[in-house]
Amino acid sequence: MKKNTMMNQACNLSSGTVVNGKWNGERYTIIRLLGQGATGNVYLADSRKGKVALKLSENSMAITSEVNVLKRFSKVQGTSLGPSLLDVDDWRIDHGKILPFYVMEYVRGKNFLEFIKDRGIEWVDVLVLQLLSNLERLHQQGWIFGDLKPENLLISGPPPRIRCIDVGGTTQQGRAIKEFTEFFDRGYWGFGTRKAEPSYDLFSVAMIMINAAYPKRFTRKSESDGRAQLFDIIDHHPFLQKHRQVLQKALLGKYMNAAEMKRDLVHLLSIETSKEKQKTKTYRTQVKTQSHTKSQAARMGPSQVKQTRKQAKQTKKRKKMSGVLETIVILIGVFLIYSLYVYHYLM
Repeated sequence: MKKNTMMNQACNLSSGTVVNGKWNGERYTIIRLLGQGATGNVYLADSRKGKVALKLSENSMAITSEVNVLKRFSKVQGTSLGPSLLDVDDWRIDHGKILPFYVMEYVRGKNFLEFIKDRGIEWVDVLVLQLLSNLERLHQQGWIFGDLKPENLLISGPPPRIRCIDVGGTTQQGRAIKEFTEFFDRGYWGFGTRKAEPSYDLFSVAMIMINAAYPKRFTRKSESDGRAQLFDIIDHHPFLQKHRQVLQKALLGKYMNAAEMKRDLVHLLSIETSKEKQKTKTYRTQVKTQSHTKSQAARMGPSQVKQTRKQAKQTKKRKKMSGVLETIVILIGVFLIYSLYVYHYLM
């Protein structure tokens, strides 16, 4: 991970520390550390308005930049790109040292991988469609998220809704990405530069889907075979196989914007839904045929019944397996339909 996470001791706060705003007069009592980044530490804190997330840094320029990003996020209608900005101030500590900080909404929820572990990998499609909608709006405002990874994605709700947090890596389009994590960085895998453009974020989206299938992240085998390694990994996982076309296009930078990737993913889910409906229809036909055969057996004589018993015994096991298959097929079909519904509803 190409991040400098070494912070001055002044930013390492213990539970119970009170941060007093110099200009706005608000008081925040630190509860615990939520995360550390290249530009500062984020804490859960108590305030007069309830629990909040407070980011503290010695880098006033970084704080100013992130505050500006959050302000831009708040102007984007119809989505929750990031947490709401609540306060911006300075904290005077010992010896007159000043530390800038800002306070934002504390988003409760599980991170992306924790949610998928609990609910199942099928939820990846629902969440990625939401994420692509968010990224589309962010890119339209001229910004690239940059350090896009599961740790920076929280699922709030119900209903489950993806939220982008830690905007420290957000970069204006056309500039060099200022923060990144190697596993989700196309430069690390040899797929392109670290220029801030929509395709950079979409590469990271593909890697998030791969990470959902392989929670234990892996490293590049060598500098020359990053592409072959990722394509091989996609081909060896059932879920990723179904998404091969979308994933490969995102990795190769073939999508110009998030809307294109979202459209392809919706089309893929529509095809999968149709396939599962057909499987269910075929199974029901088989069940109907078996029921008709049983009715005929009831009208047979003793010798005919004896002969059909053997056949019934042989098909008993297959019938049991078919019942399990039907359940799986129906669940998948219903979920895919629900995925499309959630996507259109949130749009």
